Amino acid sequence: MKFIIATNNAHKLTELERILAPLGINAVSPKDEGISLGDVEETGKTFLENSFIKAQAACEKTGLPAIADDSGICVDALDGGPGIYSARFAGEEASDADRNDLILEKLKDCENRGAHYTAAITCVFPNGDKLQVEGKCFGEIAREPYGDGGFGYDPIFLYDGKSFGNFTPEEKDRVSHRGNALRMMQKKLKEYLEENNAYK
Repeated sequence: MKFIIATNNAHKLTELERILAPLGINAVSPKDEGISLGDVEETGKTFLENSFIKAQAACEKTGLPAIADDSGICVDALDGGPGIYSARFAGEEASDADRNDLILEKLKDCENRGAHYTAAITCVFPNGDKLQVEGKCFGEIAREPYGDGGFGYDPIFLYDGKSFGNFTPEEKDRVSHRGNALRMMQKKLKEYLEENNAYK
């Protein structure tokens, strides 16, 4: 069973493939299909709204069930920011390192280091059905980057005192916002596919 994953982010695609594979789902990217989804304007005010916008656009363009993720980091001392603007926090052309440095600079004299990651995932089917979940992972912002694993804000996000940048992919899957959301989506998808005889 083929699902289009509405992302060009190779890291996200790998995480989604790893958790969807046990359901017999062949997760493919737009690049795998030789298509471009174009720039989908994320006009939502929440992670869930933006994930739906992206999944809906991918489903309409390909005719395939589509899964999209919208995620980011929410820092207590920044009033929950950068939130849905995590990818554009330091400007459109900024690197992960630039974004991490900006958060560290903003928190340099701050003792409140609380933060959480949020991942919202939406699955849209060609018949109009949709499934949505949201997962979170609570931790804190480090004083400097640690590790060269993961991506995005992982080097400065501490979970149980350890940077996500130092987690193995398997360790991260067990506790991360996306791992938590995908397990919820995996359960919902399994129930949906069984109810709709998709396995037959």
